[in-house]
Amino acid sequence: MKVAIICQRIVNMPPFPRRSGLILHPTSLPGPYGIGDVGVEAYRFVDFLVAAGQTWWQTLPLNPTGFADSPYQGLSAFAGNPMLISPDRLLAAGHLTVDDLADRPVCSDERVDFGVVIAWKSALLDRAFERFRAFSAADRASFVQFCQAQAAWLDDVALFMALKQEYGMRAWTEWPAPLAARDPDALAQARNELADAIEAQKYRQWVFFTQWNDLRRYANRRGVRIIGDMPIFVALDSADVWTHPHLFHLDDHLCPTCVSGVPPDYFSETGQLWGHPLYRWDVMAADGYRWWIDRFRAAFAVADAVRIDHFRGFYNYWEIPAGASTAIDGRWVDGPRDALFTAVTSALGDVAIIAEDLGDFTPESRAGLDTLMAQFGFPGMRILQFAFNRREGDRFFPHNYPRACVVYTGTHDNDTLVGWFTGSSTDAERRDALRYLCGTADDIAWAFIRTAWMSVADTALTTVQDLLGLGSEARMNLPGTLGTHNWTWRMPAGALDQRITERLRDLTEVYQRVP
Repeated sequence: MKVAIICQRIVNMPPFPRRSGLILHPTSLPGPYGIGDVGVEAYRFVDFLVAAGQTWWQTLPLNPTGFADSPYQGLSAFAGNPMLISPDRLLAAGHLTVDDLADRPVCSDERVDFGVVIAWKSALLDRAFERFRAFSAADRASFVQFCQAQAAWLDDVALFMALKQEYGMRAWTEWPAPLAARDPDALAQARNELADAIEAQKYRQWVFFTQWNDLRRYANRRGVRIIGDMPIFVALDSADVWTHPHLFHLDDHLCPTCVSGVPPDYFSETGQLWGHPLYRWDVMAADGYRWWIDRFRAAFAVADAVRIDHFRGFYNYWEIPAGASTAIDGRWVDGPRDALFTAVTSALGDVAIIAEDLGDFTPESRAGLDTLMAQFGFPGMRILQFAFNRREGDRFFPHNYPRACVVYTGTHDNDTLVGWFTGSSTDAERRDALRYLCGTADDIAWAFIRTAWMSVADTALTTVQDLLGLGSEARMNLPGTLGTHNWTWRMPAGALDQRITERLRDLTEVYQRVP
């Protein structure tokens, strides 16, 4: 295998020309192994995007998942998710045999059963690693080169994951105190005793990045660009917090002193208590935001553009005392604002960022955030579904869009368009939507898509679920819940047929979004 962590961007092309695309997380791809991966079905999806005239493929975060299998609660901001590795490509590389794949579990084609899949695939990757270790030194050269090039984050992540495995996947805060506190002697002993497990974790990362970047190069060569996704915060149980505790508000016992969330609004009387440890922005500023520069560099190593979830947290964020039972008793605190992005762009040059700028704002904070985004040329988001809920104001109606924005029919956190229209919407909202969209109830999803595509927004995106006209059963996530269906939806094999291809391409040509 060969690996190239940095792929060249498409040249002579502004970051966000008038284009369109689809949102689909790789776990939602069809395939025989219980979870979507970056194998043949991912390449077929790229081929569909090309045939349908689409430029963008937006994913959810590609990091390894932790709590509740959410890609927004990753175990590392730098690592890739080994569950996305294609067994078929490992077979082709000689790291697996046909017999290795014969015992795959019987899984649903409609939902990911993470418990079953993670256990089976982890064991499969261990077998692949053992076979790979028998390869000649020449065959291992690329792996060694990868480990050396990525040592700044890989060494700590591999040790972190090996220790989690050693301690039954418990959070690092529950490990023996010397390991939790990163005592040098304890770490040295762990590296010695867990050497094989650490190398196995490095192998998984090498394979993931090899396979992902092969796919990305294929997509780029065919004119398809990747939009990645970066949560602003990181989970407490992550290699990032364990490795860099001084960058977070933790006490002497390594427990958070304040955590993330959002204040009460019309969605929730008590707000949302997310619970991520908050950054010590003063400490980060003192070293020139080095961790953030490294994080952005890693993000743009696997994507051509990056959507930042909860971007407003860079302007101001809701700080909640640790131990609070709700988000009510928090306060607004200033974020780093332009200082961070001045440092990032000075180090990396202009970066293609989509700012998730949704939520409740005072006029002052809205103006301040808009100024920050305009300063660096970061387009914000407009959710077309929100235009009809009679709470969001006029911001989400297409006749009020600026060109420099990204319109979404909905996101992974929304109900599907059909699910919203037939379920949670009111009679007034349905009436308003039909009037505005000039659509019909039996084709409401495509009425939304057509309206998004015809808008002046430079970028228009919809979900595959809405492209297929699916109901609430296909919803990707219900925020604030730990439902068993969150993050599990999978696309039926063959769903993106010729009829859908032709209809989407025709729409894209009519509204001049085809490259």
